[in-house]
Amino acid sequence: MRLRPLAERTSVDIAITALQPSPTLARPGLLLMDMDSTLIQCECIDEIADFMGIKAQIAAITQLSMEGKLDFVASFTERVKLLKGLDASVLQRVLDERIQLTEGAEALIRGLQAHGWKTCLVSGGFTFFTDHFRQRLGLDFALGNVLEIVDGKLTGGFIGSVVDAQTKRQTLLAKAAEWNIPLAQTIAIGDGANDLPMIETAGMGIAFHAKPRVRELAPYSISRGGLNRTLDLL
Repeated sequence: MRLRPLAERTSVDIAITALQPSPTLARPGLLLMDMDSTLIQCECIDEIADFMGIKAQIAAITQLSMEGKLDFVASFTERVKLLKGLDASVLQRVLDERIQLTEGAEALIRGLQAHGWKTCLVSGGFTFFTDHFRQRLGLDFALGNVLEIVDGKLTGGFIGSVVDAQTKRQTLLAKAAEWNIPLAQTIAIGDGANDLPMIETAGMGIAFHAKPRVRELAPYSISRGGLNRTLDLL
C-alpha cells in the first residue's frame, strides 16, 4: 500500500512476492481471466453498439459499471435492451474488424499451458466471443452471457442469468475444486469492479490496466506492458 503512490508517480509497476511465490510454475494451477479490456483490447458491447450509432451512450454506461458506480446486472440488462433489432451478423463483423488480443495474451496462455496449467475465460460479455477465443486459444473452459436472437435479429434480451461478479468468483472456486487445484495455485486477472471478488479470492489476483478502484483493492496490479508480465510474478 505504501509503495502504490510511488508506482503511480514513477510509472513503474512494483510487486512484492515471497522468494517462493504462491502460485508457482513448479506445480499445475488455474488461470481465470476476464475478456473485455483484459484478454482483448476493447469492450465488445461498445463495438456492437457502434453499428447502431449509439456507442457513446452505451460506452458511458459500461465505464460507470466497470468503475463500480452502477450495478452490473442492471447496467448489462439496460445496455442489451438498446441493441434490440440489430442484425446478428454484426457480431461476426465486430469479431473480424474490431477485436484484437491484448499484447502478451498468447504468450501468457502458452506459457502456463506448457507447465500443465488450466486456462479459463469468464466474462460478463457474450458467448459468441468467449466461445471463439476458447477454441482459438485452446482454453479449458469459457463462460459468458447468451444473447437472445430471433429471426436473425437481437431481441434486446438474453438467455439465462447474467455472469456477474459473484458468478466469476464461484466459477474460480468451482473449477479449482473440479480439477483438484489448491486455491493458492490460482490466478485471476481482470480490469473492472465486477472482477474484484475473483481477484480477491485467487491465490494471485491481478488488476490489469484496471480502473483506479480495482488497482487500489487488488493484491497485484499490472499497469504497464502486456499480459505476459504476469509470468514475471511467478
